[in-house]
Amino acid sequence: MGKFGKWLGAGAGFTLGGPIGAIIGFAVGSFIDGISVEDFVQEQQEYQKKTGGQPRRGRATSGDFEISLLILASVVIKSDGKIDKRELDYVRMYFVKMYGKERANHAFKLFNGIIKKQISTRQVCLQIRQYMSHATRLQLLHFLFGIAKADGQVTSVEEEEIRKIASYLYINEHDYSSIKAMFYDESDAAYKMLEIKKDSTNDEVKKAYRKMAKKHHPDKLQNLGEEHKEGAKEKFQKIQAAYEQIKKERGIS
Repeated sequence: MGKFGKWLGAGAGFTLGGPIGAIIGFAVGSFIDGISVEDFVQEQQEYQKKTGGQPRRGRATSGDFEISLLILASVVIKSDGKIDKRELDYVRMYFVKMYGKERANHAFKLFNGIIKKQISTRQVCLQIRQYMSHATRLQLLHFLFGIAKADGQVTSVEEEEIRKIASYLYINEHDYSSIKAMFYDESDAAYKMLEIKKDSTNDEVKKAYRKMAKKHHPDKLQNLGEEHKEGAKEKFQKIQAAYEQIKKERGIS
């Protein structure tokens, strides 16, 4: 791991190259003391030699997830034309919880540079989509809704930006609506989380829960490390809570 990777505290992979690598290079060169663009370029070259320039699909590293998260978070935070301190605090809190204070501080220094960069959301998402598994992309989406909700509500502009990101990441409407429902207080939110209708039969409810529990199980993110499995538990627990709510309403044992 090069100087940049050691500084961040996680080995980055596919995010060292492409449009994401260009964004990180800008942030490193403009806003981070102690790490130079030369350090970052050296790490890019070392990674390319190791992989032959072709990182494995579906095998994103913890560092890749972290960097992708920072970039997409900056897109959502800026979408309504202002940078809300509560949303910034949410990002910082999330990173402290996931990675500890030292790594979170480094990540936030990087974030302060990223948020000043004009970003092509489509290009970034195409790169992420190429190398991240579906389960990992769903976790990114869950976090983005959490950021948008940090100031008390998800605005229509923020929701539209997250929907756009979801489409670029090849997250279908069912999955999108399920995750979105976790952040809205609606009468049918529990059903939307399980991707079913209110008139679904009890057997369909049970079948839907088993399917969703499998789809969102934290073990799906085990290649990213234990810290990300912990982060995925919140989403998994919301699925469980939705099922318990429906069972209680219907008197299902």
